[in-house]
Amino acid sequence: MLIQADNVIKKYKNHVALDYFSLTMKEGEVLGLLGPNGAGKSTFIKTLVGLLPMEEGEITVFGMLQDGNNPELKRQIGYVTQEITIYEEMTARENLAFFGGLYGLKNPLLKARVEEVSEIIGLKDQLDKKAGSFSGGMKRRLNIGCSLVHKPKLLIMDEPTVGIDPQSRNYILSFVKRAQQEGMSILYTSHYIEEVEAVASRIVIMDQGHSIAEGTLRELISSLQGDAQILIDVRIAKEEVKEALAALRDVKEVALHNNTYQLIIPGGVVVFDQILPLLSPLGIVAINSKQPNLEDVFLTLTGKQLRDEVN
Repeated sequence: MLIQADNVIKKYKNHVALDYFSLTMKEGEVLGLLGPNGAGKSTFIKTLVGLLPMEEGEITVFGMLQDGNNPELKRQIGYVTQEITIYEEMTARENLAFFGGLYGLKNPLLKARVEEVSEIIGLKDQLDKKAGSFSGGMKRRLNIGCSLVHKPKLLIMDEPTVGIDPQSRNYILSFVKRAQQEGMSILYTSHYIEEVEAVASRIVIMDQGHSIAEGTLRELISSLQGDAQILIDVRIAKEEVKEALAALRDVKEVALHNNTYQLIIPGGVVVFDQILPLLSPLGIVAINSKQPNLEDVFLTLTGKQLRDEVN
């Protein structure tokens, strides 16, 4: 195992951010870590890289205990933070060289790695421009580049596409796929479920400091195959009708998004004779069935919409 986290507990005063949280990650995979705001994703990543101590539990990376004081372990990890941590008054070349130097790289190797990484992140022609003049997407790419200069075996990407344009997002997702093909192991968190669907070879869903589900995309979706999903659009939605639907014996889950009721029904159960009397007064516009995807898995397990949360 590349990462082995066992029963990690992390508290902030009276708040338990990680509650006996466990996670494993194999070498060479892209592990997608999903969770709503406050689930503990960023806290776990900070304990994983040694920035936060834990109250209980143990984390090993590459077989080495993570205690925050292992320089060899630090050299093996690249950490792309949510916040852009480049120096805007410095050029892209200077930023890459600075962060490479922090990991002990010296010329001529440092110079060669700066050139190599600038090619990887698509900024080779912008190396001598100040980072402050870059667009948000270019800053994000430079931020990723600074975590790659020392050639880490494990890359941790915490919300790497926040606030950027679609073109830069697609570039970053393409980079993740190429990096995995070249043997890099990547832990990837995002508030965009479609990103995790696109790049992750395995997914862990966490909520309230716990790991509540894990597996490949196919395995997680298969866990819902016994249920039918019905989407009903109405002209006027009411919260009390959602509660009435949820109280029906044959309705497993109910969610309301704008004017659409989403019902999860155990497979084979006929419920229209029960739900139509409740929904008809609201003005039914359309009724559709829906194939399950990762967002449905997430909603079923957590009762929350990931996209609506802000970390």
